[in-house]
Amino acid sequence: MRVVIQRVSSARVTIAGRVTGAVEHGLLVLLGIEAADTADDGEWLAEKLVKLRVFDDEAGNMNKSVADIGGDILLVSQFTLHASTQKGARPSFNRAARPEIAHPLYERFITQLGAVLGRPVQTGEFGAMMDVSLVNSGPVTLVIDSRLRE
Repeated sequence: MRVVIQRVSSARVTIAGRVTGAVEHGLLVLLGIEAADTADDGEWLAEKLVKLRVFDDEAGNMNKSVADIGGDILLVSQFTLHASTQKGARPSFNRAARPEIAHPLYERFITQLGAVLGRPVQTGEFGAMMDVSLVNSGPVTLVIDSRLRE
């Protein structure tokens, strides 16, 4: 699993004019699932995300996690995170998991992330065409891949 994490002042997902998920002061997490991913990747990643210290403490240093600040998480599935752009001008998405594999892992990850955070996670809608808007705070943007744990 690969995620792009953005520390946000606000973020929301809109599908056909209706807001499906929104957060104020927290994390926007874009999630890409590849064919080799398992629920174990989700468990590791959920722990990592919730404990990641990317919010400022009183001294202005990034020493607080989303849990520490009582922030929320907006999770959006995004298969394009596993795009290969090595050949030609058109990206290949061969490494991205097919929907019958990715969708159950995505749903399970929502549960895993909510359990570690201690409250429900806001989401987009798997497989939908979504409009994602955000105000990136900092800006702070990080990439984590569960295949690169060491």
